[in-house]
Amino acid sequence: MNIVFSLAFTVIFSYLLGSLNSAIIVCRLLKKKDIRDYGSNNAGLTNVLRVFGKGPAIVTLLCDLAKGVIAVVVCRLVVHNVFDVVLFNDVKFIGYIAGFFVMLGHIFPVFYGFHGGKGVLIAATTLIAIDPLTCLFSVTVFAILLAATKYVSVGSICAAASYPLFTFIDQQFLNSNADAVLPNTLVAACIGALIIYMHKPNIKRLINGTENKFGKKKNV
Repeated sequence: MNIVFSLAFTVIFSYLLGSLNSAIIVCRLLKKKDIRDYGSNNAGLTNVLRVFGKGPAIVTLLCDLAKGVIAVVVCRLVVHNVFDVVLFNDVKFIGYIAGFFVMLGHIFPVFYGFHGGKGVLIAATTLIAIDPLTCLFSVTVFAILLAATKYVSVGSICAAASYPLFTFIDQQFLNSNADAVLPNTLVAACIGALIIYMHKPNIKRLINGTENKFGKKKNV
């Protein structure tokens, strides 16, 4: 029964926390405007940077960093210390579940009509708390592709695609735990697939040659 309660807590807490969209809240407080009405109409960090500049973007970044880490850390503490549950004999697994649902809340926030950001930053910040080495590999892929193409979307899509691969390699060969490798990799694959799915409009624009390059600021 504790397993059911621990999973229920993780899902509900992480989703509701994720639904507190940092980009929307920060832009409303600092600029008195809804970020979804400007730029790409996306409630994410990249659009905040393009539309409102570095100040609001930095605040959004810090809030999203905190949100992803809080979801993983709180769920780990509650599940392991209160419910005394360790799924698949691995303390990381509940972090992956928390990471997926905090990202789901960020993308489909119940407080904002289920319209939020793409979840890339949230996925990265939860990885910092779950598996720093995998996070480093994925962020490196993002940085290389961003530098090479100047497209945030290309870096994000490639990082998302590589995320489950790095998760498998890391946990199979560097942090071996036979019980948890497959479950953790499957959740990582779901996270990566969701990020790629949320980039469908970007993929279309890339094909059409109309995607905005990084650093190009739109007028408000």
